[in-house]
Amino acid sequence: MNRRTFLVTAGVGVTLSLSGCLDGSGGTGAPTDGFEETNGDGGMNPVGSGNVSLPVPKDDLNRGASKDAIPAIVSPKFGSDWSDVDATLDDGELVIGVELDGEARAYPLAVLNWHEIVNDQFDRPVLVTYCPLCGSAVVAERTVAGDTRTFGVSGYLWQSDLVMYDRESESLWSQVLATAIRGSLTGTQLDLLPSTTTSWGEWRESHPDTSVLLPPPVSDTVTGRQTRDYDRNPYLGYETSSRVGIGFNDDVDDRLHPKARVIGVAHGDKAVAYPLSTLSETPVVNDEVGGLPVVAAATVDGTLVAYDRRVDGSPITFDRESGTDVLTGDGSRWDLHTGRALDGPHEGATLARANDRSPMFWFAWADFFPETTIYSTE
Repeated sequence: MNRRTFLVTAGVGVTLSLSGCLDGSGGTGAPTDGFEETNGDGGMNPVGSGNVSLPVPKDDLNRGASKDAIPAIVSPKFGSDWSDVDATLDDGELVIGVELDGEARAYPLAVLNWHEIVNDQFDRPVLVTYCPLCGSAVVAERTVAGDTRTFGVSGYLWQSDLVMYDRESESLWSQVLATAIRGSLTGTQLDLLPSTTTSWGEWRESHPDTSVLLPPPVSDTVTGRQTRDYDRNPYLGYETSSRVGIGFNDDVDDRLHPKARVIGVAHGDKAVAYPLSTLSETPVVNDEVGGLPVVAAATVDGTLVAYDRRVDGSPITFDRESGTDVLTGDGSRWDLHTGRALDGPHEGATLARANDRSPMFWFAWADFFPETTIYSTE
């Protein structure tokens, strides 16, 4: 697995107030980390299409902020909208959408850009995370070995990605891999849960009964009721630039622009990235990844989705109703946003998501899945 060389000196080609790099006051984080030097037994741990040597050497971690300077949300509160809070949530704002056991919730990036982690509870303890530097959302169960864990932001970065810690063991976790990379739980993997990154308007239309995360001070953080300016994007301009993380790096897979949006599917020993640019020009893609039948597409508004196209064990080949977010296949019409069959012989059935992680920036997907191929219509 290729490693990045980071330059984390303040001001090296970076003028943004990156929440993965700066503490809540806008200054650089303290150099001390507050973590015990305890490691697991190490060894090789297979993840995705490559192997990651664990524990990750501490020299491979880069300090962007002090521990908890980016305060994770530990007591989230929800409402039907933001009408009663001192911030604006427009239909075009991006959210992480999660639906578990018939309950739908939206987590606005306007909040997660500043807090990165939400410790939530559905019918089980749930962890909702977002790394603004990688553009990656990962949702997982936060139960480890039968115990509920509470996660915070360590202030470290690895491969430009958020490094989390759990308060109970102080182990460090890679957000994209959802795996403990240092500490007593090294090698432990969280159970991933399906999620999507979409606009608030799209999510609310497809999930009319959804609730939405309310920003602090309504929701509490690990450090109390700390608030931020949730109407301001601290990453403005980052997603269109060529900068990667908080420092210059020569080791970037240049097959796509580093910030190209892709939805990645990994299965068996194969990984495929489906770029937004390709899916925006192709109504629907019927593909196979490591033996997994996949259907991938972009909604009219640009949300990337990928589903396992098997129903009752048999793969379906999908088409698309022109100009709509409706797929057709095997006599049924299917909602592209949810994967649910709207009518026909499969009415009520729901396609399983083929992607474990949300769409993210190309450089991040390629870093963690270096053997990935890129889907192309050519």
